[in-house]
Amino acid sequence: MFAALGAHPWAYPMLEVVHILGIGLLLGNLVLLELRVFGFASDLPVASLARLSLAIAGLGFAMATASGLLMFATQAEELLANRAFTAKMLLLMLAGCNAGWFHGRRSLQRLDGGAKALMVASTVIWLLVLTCGRWIAYV
Repeated sequence: MFAALGAHPWAYPMLEVVHILGIGLLLGNLVLLELRVFGFASDLPVASLARLSLAIAGLGFAMATASGLLMFATQAEELLANRAFTAKMLLLMLAGCNAGWFHGRRSLQRLDGGAKALMVASTVIWLLVLTCGRWIAYV
């Protein structure tokens, strides 16, 4: 089934479209929230913006995960041997740990230096995930 998915003339490209859309929703909303944490649009309540942006970021993550798993299934052996893919997976785990730490310490309520550092770390990690994902085709 997965081999047919990878060979289909439009199915795999559509998975890529869903993956990119998910990434856009995820990163766009995380950056939006980070800008607010750093003081931009300070008239917007952080809690309200966070509820909206994190819900949409979660939807984007779910889209990217589902499409990514399907794309992985079409060429698992090749991807497991790819260093950029391995780095991407490690960075995804690091992103999850960072998010857990951020929310576990209630950073959105604190908005202190630690919250800002974790937000910057999140953005950097996600940009590295994006970079590694793009490099998969070239490594």
